[in-house]
Order: sequence, then structure tokens, then C-alpha cells
Amino acid sequence: MLPVLAQAGTPTVPNLDMYLPLVLLFVLALGFAVLSVLLGPLVGPSRPNKAKLAAYECGIEPSPQPVVGGGRMPIAYYITAMLFILFDIEMVFLYPFAVSADALGMFGLVEIVLFIATVGFAYAYVWRRGGLDWN
Repeated sequence: MLPVLAQAGTPTVPNLDMYLPLVLLFVLALGFAVLSVLLGPLVGPSRPNKAKLAAYECGIEPSPQPVVGGGRMPIAYYITAMLFILFDIEMVFLYPFAVSADALGMFGLVEIVLFIATVGFAYAYVWRRGGLDWN
């Protein structure tokens, strides 16, 4: 920020007192994060065993290579990831509507109903095609 010229060309420093609470909040948050990371291992219990130190793969025994399909990952993992992204993006679009529903009025209501119907049709299609079944 550039200094503001007051009287007869003498520069004055802008008032930064209003930023002090924000800076203190950032310092407090950083301090809490660092303290939590450093004190966690010191204060928490440490009882390692073979099961805790083993790799965890969604409840399945870990193997060096995937067994299904001759070393290829099952397509169900990718479909699940795409469905998660689809419905996650839906929630991202629904939140601003919920915040400003009064200001949008009837137009906003019609648009959001069309949006939910479109996503609902996609969900029904995936469900009917068996994309949500784990065989």
C-alpha cells in the first residue's frame, strides 16, 4: 500500500490497527496446528503392533499387485470415484442456492428443481445400470 500524502507533501503511514485481530487469529491458528502436531506423539499412547503397522487397503489384505483382472484395478473403483465427484459437485452448486434462495425467488426455485431433476435422472440411470452394486 502506498503512503497517503497528508499536508504539504509529508507521507503518513496508513492505519493498520484494524488488521491486528486478523493477524492474531492467523498466529493463534498456526500455533495451535504446530502445537497439535508436535505434542500429539508425545502425549498420546504408543502401543505399536503388527496390525497397526501394516498397510491398510479398505479392509482387504494388502498385496503387491491387484489380484483381480491380472494386475488391473476393477472398474468399480473408478465408477465410484466419478459418482463421488458428480454428487460432490452437485452439493457445491446447491449451497449457494440455499444461501440466496429468497433473493432468487421463483426463477431460482424453477432452476434448482431442474438441476436436481437432471442430477436425479443421472443417479437413476447409474442405479439402473448397476453402477452402485459391488459384486
